[in-house]
Amino acid sequence: MKIIAVGMNYAAHCQELHAAEELPKEPVIFMKPDSALLKDGKPFFIPDFSEQIDYETELVVRICRLGKNIAPRFAHRYYDAVTVGIDFTARDLQRKFRSGGMPWELSKGFDNSAVIGDFVPVNHFKDVQNLDFYLNIDGVKVQQGNTRDMIFKIDNLIAYISRFYTLKIGDLLYTGTPVGVGPVKIGQHLEGYLEGEKLLDFNIR
Repeated sequence: MKIIAVGMNYAAHCQELHAAEELPKEPVIFMKPDSALLKDGKPFFIPDFSEQIDYETELVVRICRLGKNIAPRFAHRYYDAVTVGIDFTARDLQRKFRSGGMPWELSKGFDNSAVIGDFVPVNHFKDVQNLDFYLNIDGVKVQQGNTRDMIFKIDNLIAYISRFYTLKIGDLLYTGTPVGVGPVKIGQHLEGYLEGEKLLDFNIR
């Protein structure tokens, strides 16, 4: 099982963190190991190697078929469910690595950095490219987005990624985060919603 993630896929978020950079011309892809997965409402423990762990709320797509070099018009056949997830980022490490021109996987792929909620079949939705999702922390909405605002749409992401990686059943695709990322603290309660339904519920320890 692979965890594939997309960076800088919402224009407002790009402005939020990378205002001096142009919007990407191609998807920005990175990977997380399977040891990054955190599910079933288990708590997230803040690691001791970072002074700033940021939440990044995202729509997560579950791959359901084996595929390579998938055409965009067929990409919708390769995923069957979606959920809300959190791409936790060690922001201080990411800044350090990026400023030095070094790879920044350590800031993204550490243990339990890929949180997922309960999956919902895609056929429950009229259009996966028009889904509202948001994150509450201690009952207060802190981040909200809609999949229509993606720079690179889901089917195009799948087509692009499958040029480089064979997609397999059970692979997960984190599709990028909208504006509004921020740090988490010990004791906080996080809840993620998709189209008003709570799919993600866990605590920070």
